[in-house]
Amino acid sequence: QVQLQESGGGLVQPGGSLTLSCAPSGPVASVNNMGWYRQAPGNQRDLVASVAWGGGAQYADAVKGRFTISADNAKNTISLQMNSLKPEDTGVYYCSLAAVRRHYWGQGAQVTVSD
Repeated sequence: QVQLQESGGGLVQPGGSLTLSCAPSGPVASVNNMGWYRQAPGNQRDLVASVAWGGGAQYADAVKGRFTISADNAKNTISLQMNSLKPEDTGVYYCSLAAVRRHYWGQGAQVTVSD
């Protein structure tokens, strides 16, 4: 069974940068889009950024201008470059892959922005 493998989380000071990466453990057919969602303690899982295969990227208002999502359509991989991080960016970041037949989720990567 294909799993999404995430990497790049960690602890960073406010104003710092981190890059998250996500790749499937095997081939996935008919991918529509991939993205990143964030879940802070006590909150729901919200979209941070996504990119459609053959389309453009979209971002949550709170991260526009600071985060950049990039994708390799051939490998079905994505990365999220996060700059000017703020304490409110703290949470578990989940990779999402939406294919025609199934929706996959990664296990989550913790990002903590704190002094």
